[in-house]
Amino acid sequence: MSHMHFTADKFSVQPTKYSKRLLQVTLTKEVIDDFLKQVEKYPVQALEYKSFLRFRIAEILNRLCGNKLKDFLQEALSDRQTGALLINPQGIERVEQGDEMVKIATAFVHLIGRSNFDSMTGKFYARWAVVNTDNSDSYLRQPQKPLELHNDGTYVNEITDYVLMYKIDEQNMQGGDSQLLHIDDWEELDKFYNHYLAKRVMRWSAPPSKNVTVDAYHPVFEADSSAQPVMLYIDQFAQPKDYEEGTYLADMGDSLERSKGKISFPVPIGQFLLINNLFWLHGRDKFQPHPELRRELMRQRGYFSFGTNPFSRYKNFHNV
Repeated sequence: MSHMHFTADKFSVQPTKYSKRLLQVTLTKEVIDDFLKQVEKYPVQALEYKSFLRFRIAEILNRLCGNKLKDFLQEALSDRQTGALLINPQGIERVEQGDEMVKIATAFVHLIGRSNFDSMTGKFYARWAVVNTDNSDSYLRQPQKPLELHNDGTYVNEITDYVLMYKIDEQNMQGGDSQLLHIDDWEELDKFYNHYLAKRVMRWSAPPSKNVTVDAYHPVFEADSSAQPVMLYIDQFAQPKDYEEGTYLADMGDSLERSKGKISFPVPIGQFLLINNLFWLHGRDKFQPHPELRRELMRQRGYFSFGTNPFSRYKNFHNV
């Protein structure tokens, strides 16, 4: 594939050692420094208040990358053989650069589409910290529990084609590696995709901390435009209506977690993952307890402007 090895003056691409599907994208410090200087006049608050400025800073980044970054991102993220990027903006590696990280991530995703409103924080992105103790109502902030493999956007009525996860800070951390599974590498995909419940519309709802009060209704599986399986699943927010649905989902969750296709790896501070949410599942291993443990993350998720999501027909579907 042409985009799997790419070297230019401004950015380079190569497969990671973890998987040939996961591509490392490195932007030079020169590009990042130039970008941050040119967007200095756009504080993060301005990006929050004026959504078109998110596209302006995307345009600036693309221009600094020789007008090649936008085309590369669209090709790589829509390619089922890859569809996952680990992005290293050189020179970005300290929590004090958190606002700069928001700008960099925002520029990236607005070259491929737009980020959805994040109800958890009331912005187009979410920043939160994981610490040693937490009493939240999901596993997102609980370090002692793994975050099992899932897709994002399962409980909202917005299209969620991509997910971006940024490592802003990490202190006193052991464990907590990122985990990914491409559904084509899942040994039992056919078993669950061909099951009679695979395309049954099911109910999905979120706990109070997500600030989403309307349930979503969709099946676990659909087919994309090439008739290949895509997925929209999360263990915590599925609400099976009966024994059949419940045992199907429980069996599927067990199968995903034991898959040998799952890859596990650390994401360094200042780097971020950008994945196609329809054929990649993501999760996180548990951490080792430490009284001073701290990890800060930033998330953006939204839709591709150049494609259609096969789950869109189920949005705002409540007659179940």
